[in-house]
Amino acid sequence: QEVEGDSIADQFKGYVFKITGGHDKQGFAMYQGVMAAGRVRLLLNSFSKNNTRGREGSRKRKSVRGCICGPDLSVIHVIIAKKGDNDLEGLTDRQCPLRLGPKRASKIRKLFGLTKEDDVRKFVVRRKVTRPSGKTFERAPKIQRLVTPSRLQRKRRTLLAKKQHRIATTEKRAKYAAMLAERRSAAVSKKRTVKA
Repeated sequence: QEVEGDSIADQFKGYVFKITGGHDKQGFAMYQGVMAAGRVRLLLNSFSKNNTRGREGSRKRKSVRGCICGPDLSVIHVIIAKKGDNDLEGLTDRQCPLRLGPKRASKIRKLFGLTKEDDVRKFVVRRKVTRPSGKTFERAPKIQRLVTPSRLQRKRRTLLAKKQHRIATTEKRAKYAAMLAERRSAAVSKKRTVKA
């Protein structure tokens, strides 16, 4: 639900806030989809938001706060849906760059607009770290899904092993079928000689 900032205070003029959750005075979290202004006891399974993981299939009755706002709420979580006229001190008056960059190779390519031929390792986002001793060094994430020559070699080796296994199995099956046919013909000829 979206709320006009003018109704809260003059400093939020022009802002639009979106309510994302909250807690009541006893600390029970608001639960999406529960149309009540008070607390409700629900039977929650192990995958529910407010329930800790139990045994698979087990359910537990827990108290949750409904998603309708009221005077018993001590905290309401909001996000800014639309920026207003003036900046809020410590919130919208400064730019906060992301501390970490992407880790997956395809996402690094997407961020910097790289092609398949470009080396992704040169574009990974690095950050400077200073130890208490004063030594400064750079940290970078280990790139996931990076196609390297060793990875291609390993893939080729795996495919070759699969192919060789398939050929060996076919040969063994043919050999076994020939052996069975030979035994069957020997049994038939033995039966004929006994009859004669």
